Order: sequence, then structure tokens, then C-alpha cells
Amino acid sequence: MEKVNINQKLALFSDHWSPKIVGELNGQQVKLAKLKGEFVWHKHDIEDELFYVISGTLKMEYRDRTITINENEFLIVPAGVEHRPVAEEEVSVLLFEPTSTLNTGDIENEKTKHVLDRI
Repeated sequence: MEKVNINQKLALFSDHWSPKIVGELNGQQVKLAKLKGEFVWHKHDIEDELFYVISGTLKMEYRDRTITINENEFLIVPAGVEHRPVAEEEVSVLLFEPTSTLNTGDIENEKTKHVLDRI
């Protein structure tokens, strides 16, 4: 039982689109990530994802609309919904999702992370 300082953890890495595990509970992982640029269109068939924006502005694109998530706001992407995160400038996010969640969902490419670092 240790507290986690989010800013200290964010200072430990600079790579984009590479989530880091900072905690686990009840089959869920708490992850931190830095995002910049466009990610890939993808979906998670069985997992919901929570994106909490710590700093910056994240745009979550859906095929029919875009939702802007500002600092201290979060968005839950329901399972099965195709989406693409876009960060025009660097964004720091906290992710809360089941341990089975693959960052690129149903797509496998150079951004896919099968094993995540724990910090």
C-alpha cells in the first residue's frame, strides 16, 4: 500500500503511445501515457477504456464525430466502439482498463505493445 505521485511517474519517461502500468486493482490496470500525433483506428471487443486527461487536450475521433477532452476531464470509450485518439500537442493521460486490454485493440502494428513497463 503505497501512494503514487502521478507527476513523478510521468517524469520517468518521454516516449509517446507507450502506456506504463502504475497500479492494478480488481483485474484492472491504471496506466500513464504520453500521447502526441495520431494513433490508429481500432476497437476493443470486450474492454471499456477510461481516458483521463492530466495535461493537454486530447481529441477522441469516432467515425461520426470527435469529442475533445480537456485537462481534468475523462471519457469512457465503450467496448466495441471504433475510435482514434489524436493529440496535436503532447498530452498526458491516465488510463483505466482491464488487464487484457491491448493498446491497439484489434489492430497489430508498430505501435502495439504486448508487454508494458511497470514504473
